[in-house]
Amino acid sequence: MSQIEIKIQQAAEMLKASKNTTAFSGAGISVESGIPPFRGEDGIWSKYDPMLLDIHFFQANPEESWTVIKEIFYDFFGKAKPNKAHEVLARMENNNLLDNIITQNIDNLHQDAGSRIVYEFHGTSKYLVTVDGMIRYHVDEVDMSRMPPTCPKSGVLLKPDFVFFGEGIPQDVYLNCMKAANNAEVILVIGTTGEIMPASQIPHIAKQNGARIIEINSNISNYSHSIADIYLQGKATEIMESLEQYLFE
Repeated sequence: MSQIEIKIQQAAEMLKASKNTTAFSGAGISVESGIPPFRGEDGIWSKYDPMLLDIHFFQANPEESWTVIKEIFYDFFGKAKPNKAHEVLARMENNNLLDNIITQNIDNLHQDAGSRIVYEFHGTSKYLVTVDGMIRYHVDEVDMSRMPPTCPKSGVLLKPDFVFFGEGIPQDVYLNCMKAANNAEVILVIGTTGEIMPASQIPHIAKQNGARIIEINSNISNYSHSIADIYLQGKATEIMESLEQYLFE
C-alpha cells in the first residue's frame, strides 16, 4: 500500500469516527467542473479587471459591470456540472458522515450534486437581488437578455446575490459558519489555498476548538504544514473517489 493510500485510509477512519464533520470547500473543488479559479496564472483576474466586481464601481457603472458578470458567471459558469468530489460529499451527507458544507464558491454545484446543508460564505450566482435588498429572484425568473437586468416588478437594478468587493459577509451566513466550525470534530478542507479573509480563518477556529483537519489540495496551502493533521495531495475528484471506497466499504 502506497503512502497516499495509507493516509486516505487514515482519513476515512477519522471521518467515520467523527460525530460532527464539516466540509470547507474552495475554488479547487470546482476547477474540474470547468470553473477556473479567480487567482493565479489562469485565473479570472488575469483576464478581467477585479474592479468590475467592486460594489461602488458596480453601482456607478451597472451596465459595464453586468456585461462582464453575465459573460463570466452566466454564459460560461452556468454550463458547469458537479464532479465526483461534489457527488461524494452529497453521498456522505446522505449517509450521516457529513453534517454540513461551508463553501467559498458561488456556483451552486454542491446543491446541484444533492447536498442539502450548504452555507455559502460568499453568496450565490444562482439568485439575483434588488440593490435595495428587498426582493430576491432565481436567475431563471429574470430576463438576462437585457443589460443591466432589473426587477420585473419594480424596475430596480438587480445584482447577483454574491459578495462583491467592498461588501461584508451576511451576518446570518457568518454566524452559521462560525457555529459549524466551533462544533466540528473534523474539518474536511478541499481545494482552498487559505488566503482569502475572513473565510480562511474557519479551519483555524475549528482547530482551536479541538477539531482535526483533513486537507485535500493539489498544491501546498496555508493549512498544509500548519494545522492539517492529514494532507492528501492530489485532484479533488481522484482523492474523494479513493476516500469513498474506504468510507463505504
